[in-house]
Amino acid sequence: MTLPTALRAVLGIALLTAMDAVVKGQMRAHPFFLALFMRFAMGSLFALIFVAIARPSRPTRASLIGNTIRVPVVVLTASSFFYSLSVLPMAEALTLSFLAPVFVALLGALLLKEKLGGRVFQALGFGLAGMLIMVWPRLQGHVSNAELGVAAALFSAVAYAFNLVLLRRIAQKEHPAIIVLFQNGGPALCLAIPAALAFVPMSWADIATYTLAGALAVGGHFMLVSAYARAEASRLAPLEYTALIWASLLGYLMFAEVPLFTTFAGALLIVAGAIAVSRR
Repeated sequence: MTLPTALRAVLGIALLTAMDAVVKGQMRAHPFFLALFMRFAMGSLFALIFVAIARPSRPTRASLIGNTIRVPVVVLTASSFFYSLSVLPMAEALTLSFLAPVFVALLGALLLKEKLGGRVFQALGFGLAGMLIMVWPRLQGHVSNAELGVAAALFSAVAYAFNLVLLRRIAQKEHPAIIVLFQNGGPALCLAIPAALAFVPMSWADIATYTLAGALAVGGHFMLVSAYARAEASRLAPLEYTALIWASLLGYLMFAEVPLFTTFAGALLIVAGAIAVSRR
């Protein structure tokens, strides 16, 4: 993995974390499915501009099938993650999603025939221990919004891992512009009807905010797609942990969220597992 590839991945993660913060703020004012649809709709707009500038070759039949398969996975990943983000602090929701690199390594071995060593299972143990430490304050003995948010974040981590492995297979052969277009346009189409049913009037400021979210999303996706085209999924995935830095800062500055000590303690264990995966 070359330095430019790592920097692309880190920049992509920073842009997507900023997009998460923007959408989290909008979900406080708008229905969940409407906010999610607007995020992908505006992302589609910038993706179309990107395609018009890049002028990539027409996608092959295999590319169409692969990108189409990813659409419902992206919808499930985004829906579960943004639900967790709406009921949990940013740093906590992002930290729970940090289990994704371990699942990426496992799925990469199953689907991409990448090498799987004992360090992956070591990382899984660290990750599970870190998760239990972090979510312990949320366990209240009954089902609450916070506990549902934890479950949604864990589901999102698995779905995101599957999404990244599929991305790795496609990114090696397809132009990033096509991948980013499918990754935004497909979910926008899937969410159009739920968003229409939940529609409420929006101001120009709201539209401008969603436009910003779309630009951040497309920029972040482009950086990640170009990075995953150049390196193994399991070696890039640990860089996802840099999102904790941005999530902690943005959560504090935008929503006055102060992460619990258990959040950082759990993250430390999960990051230790990620190092084990990346050094295998």
